[in-house]
Amino acid sequence: MAAPVHGGAVHVIGVRHHSPACARLVRETIAAHRPAHVLVEGPADFTGRIGELLLGHTPPLAIFSYVRDAARTRLSWAPFCDYSPEWIALTEGRAVGAQVRFIDLPGWRATDTENVYADAERRYTDATERLCRALSVDNVDVLWDHLVEAHPHEGLAERLAAYFDLVRGEADAGAEDTAREEYMARWVAAAAARDEGPVVVVVGGFHRPALVARLADAGGTTANPDWPPVTDVPAGTEAGSYLVPYSNRRLDAFTGYASGMPSPGYYQRLWEAGPQEAATGLVADVVTRLRARRQPVSTADLISAKALGEGLAALRGHPHPARTDVLDGLVSALVSDALDQPLPWSARGPLSPGAHPVVVEMVAALTGDRTGRLHPDTPAPPLVGAVAAELAALGLDGTRDVRLDLTDATDLRRSRALHRLRVLGVPGVERKSGPSAGRDATAAEGWQLTASDRRESALIEAAARGGTPADAATATLAGRVDRRNEVGSLAGLLYDAALCGLADLAGDLTTRVAAGVAAARELGPLGAALRVALGLWRHDRLLGTAGSALLGTVVTTAATQALWLAEGIRGGDVPAEPARLRALAAVRDAVRDGGAALGLDADIAIGVGGRLVASRDVPPDLRGAGLGLCWALGAAVVPSDAVPRAPAVLGDWLAGLFAVAREEVLDDGGLTAVLDEVVSTLTAHDFLIALPALRQAFEFFPPAERERFATALVARHGGEGSGRGLLRVRADPVLVAEGAAIEEAIDEMLTRAGLADL
Repeated sequence: MAAPVHGGAVHVIGVRHHSPACARLVRETIAAHRPAHVLVEGPADFTGRIGELLLGHTPPLAIFSYVRDAARTRLSWAPFCDYSPEWIALTEGRAVGAQVRFIDLPGWRATDTENVYADAERRYTDATERLCRALSVDNVDVLWDHLVEAHPHEGLAERLAAYFDLVRGEADAGAEDTAREEYMARWVAAAAARDEGPVVVVVGGFHRPALVARLADAGGTTANPDWPPVTDVPAGTEAGSYLVPYSNRRLDAFTGYASGMPSPGYYQRLWEAGPQEAATGLVADVVTRLRARRQPVSTADLISAKALGEGLAALRGHPHPARTDVLDGLVSALVSDALDQPLPWSARGPLSPGAHPVVVEMVAALTGDRTGRLHPDTPAPPLVGAVAAELAALGLDGTRDVRLDLTDATDLRRSRALHRLRVLGVPGVERKSGPSAGRDATAAEGWQLTASDRRESALIEAAARGGTPADAATATLAGRVDRRNEVGSLAGLLYDAALCGLADLAGDLTTRVAAGVAAARELGPLGAALRVALGLWRHDRLLGTAGSALLGTVVTTAATQALWLAEGIRGGDVPAEPARLRALAAVRDAVRDGGAALGLDADIAIGVGGRLVASRDVPPDLRGAGLGLCWALGAAVVPSDAVPRAPAVLGDWLAGLFAVAREEVLDDGGLTAVLDEVVSTLTAHDFLIALPALRQAFEFFPPAERERFATALVARHGGEGSGRGLLRVRADPVLVAEGAAIEEAIDEMLTRAGLADL
């Protein structure tokens, strides 16, 4: 591993990030050679702050870097845990008195890669896939366990060198890798040229072969002992780096992390106690989790799992059960039914929906629940202090339920402060109730504030977007604009800007929504924009937008455009589309609430509704919505023969009617009687056909209104009291309907066979 460069012995250690075996090799190398310099892959501009990194934090933690210019904000993380080889290099190097430095490009240069320590496995897939096939293992993680973690001592340095030489030998390094390796080689050459003692270099294994080759090529020249310059941030660009607490969940490949080892909880135990204790601890954690969720695990199951794991280890040539040996043994012992998807450790990546409960708990045990903590003296960006001060001044610090009256000036300030944190994604700040876009004019708002160990890291990372809550929220929403040019999404951002009290951004977004509405060709997104614009125009004096002339123009244009688009829709008996039904409900509100003030003519809307009802080419949900529009605007009642009898159409038609004329339906006992009659005459088979759409239709009623409807049905059939019991049937309605249809079919067969009376 050592190579002479300009008289100094240089030991270049290629590592896999977050590998306990590599961390042990780094520790042993530093202890054996007591180097004068320890050089570590990491952002060179953070070298002067290594003392801050070694204050006495509780890993995992990360160096978080950002760079912001007029075009965009880019972020990156360089994470460390107890067993990260880079962390061991820093701590052990400092302990032996070495000069410790980071030697990679500055953090602001690395922000094109979200994780600075992202392994380069995607660049040498061919080689690793051939190794996996040759050794009959599933993926690179299992391959690594087999080659390295299961044999952490004997000949490890040589095996690592051979492994990385093999996989890098066939990889095509890009311009970014070449620039990084050239820069790191200059640092190593400078350290060796000082001739102050051995040099230990710790870099990702992908970079080691190229770095060794560069140093060998330079061995016969006179190196410059001066440290390479650290490039300054370009003009017009803001950049910064801070330490953030990290967590095992963020480190784990099973939750989507892009680099290093999976299963940090397991490898933490492997690092602390060795392979045998790690295996025993994993089994104990899985059993504890399963029993806490009332999953039966017997002593016989545990004996079987242990025997299977040890047998698999022996079969695979491992001196102790490795991670997958233990996992495969647990699955064999605890899962008796067929699995619908591959085991996550056989196909690296997040758990898929529907994973077996035992597998879910196994992955949770592998991950662990460790969360890092920063030393109290750790510098933090201005946003962290600004948020703490604002919450304290507004009486919003601590854990509590908060009730706000938005007609009160202080409560309005509190609301805006909390909405800004919500937009920033700060954990522990949850809005439970309050005004929403549309006709909702409530001035009451409820929040739940809870403590979260993730809040500090979220605020530090949000500081990349601004130094105050208002600035950071503005930048966050503005950044989403570029990704959400659809008019409905823009309108949602506009409403968020209004709730946050960001007047300048709200004005710009209103202009963009106005342009989007005029060009909209899809009814659903247009309806979403209309709903937001109407709510802001109509009643948001609290938010400073009521009566806005520009919003009024948006409402008028959107309502007119929505009617035009609705009348052009054809398609026969297709299923209901809730988005377009909500759009027609928004048109109803605009006509009723805007009326003459916005130049919206109710007769025009009624005319469109009538034509929708009359056309047989219009989908049933829009026919129902057209009738609902006429009814809600005072131009019609529902005649008994208007309700379709066809089971394939009934539910979708009702969805349209309920979406636009829900209040009118509830107030009309005659319609309830008609619906009861229509549904009662359906055969069991026809009811089964109609049921899914009927269930969707009644979702337009809030729970209290569904109960009111059910109570009317109970009374119609001579019952007394609430209809709540109809809404609390424990059996799945679909299963009940399927059973009734089967019984009906059997009765018909018996009748045809002349056996009905037997």
